[in-house]
Amino acid sequence: MIQSMTGFGKASLQLPTKKITVEVKSLNSKGLDLNVRMPSSYREMELGLRNLISTTLERGKIDFSIYIENTAEQTTSKVNVTIVKAYINQLKEVHADADTTELMKMAIRMPDALKTEREEIDPNDWAEIQKVIHEGLINILNFRKDEGISLEKEFVLRIGNIRSLMNDAVSYDAERVETIRLKLKTALDELKVNVDENRFEQELIFYLEKYDITEEKVRLENHLNYFIETLEGTEANGRKLGFITQEM
Repeated sequence: MIQSMTGFGKASLQLPTKKITVEVKSLNSKGLDLNVRMPSSYREMELGLRNLISTTLERGKIDFSIYIENTAEQTTSKVNVTIVKAYINQLKEVHADADTTELMKMAIRMPDALKTEREEIDPNDWAEIQKVIHEGLINILNFRKDEGISLEKEFVLRIGNIRSLMNDAVSYDAERVETIRLKLKTALDELKVNVDENRFEQELIFYLEKYDITEEKVRLENHLNYFIETLEGTEANGRKLGFITQEM
């Protein structure tokens, strides 16, 4: 079955402390161009994730994103008290009479005023995230297959048109040969010269061989059949269909 390279898939899941959303977008590309966006805390899982995506989707310019929204009341970011106090003391040296509240607002914006404790990957959470990833990939595959069905119908229609036009062209072959024969005969008659009929027929046959399209018809017929055969295959066939089309 043919699949389109363009598609979109999305899946989400609400866990007790976070909401997980996966989005996959795909556009046409000669090969696989994969861009993965995910939270830094899960970066160690990226290599395996890339392998999964490339195996599943094979080709296309793919943007894959995992969004994790923390819905818990607690946060991993904490005020670095020591650093903030040091900033406030330094600011007081600049302006001793400055309002402490205003100094606090300034200090909290300074570098390293907030510290984020690295969150260890929870195996149970990652197992749930993987389910959402698989669901998102299944959704984009279904999108690709649906669009592929429409493309396949269009391809079959156009191959049928080419085959029909080819047969129409071949049906005029005998008439074309006779037309050429009459034109040559008329031209010779206008010259008012005596012509050996046997020699004329021999030269005519030689001349018409150059206009014979039997080989082209056979090759085109084979290419049309091979295109339909490849279209019905189960393997990725986009490049092969492109090559057959060039031959056609």
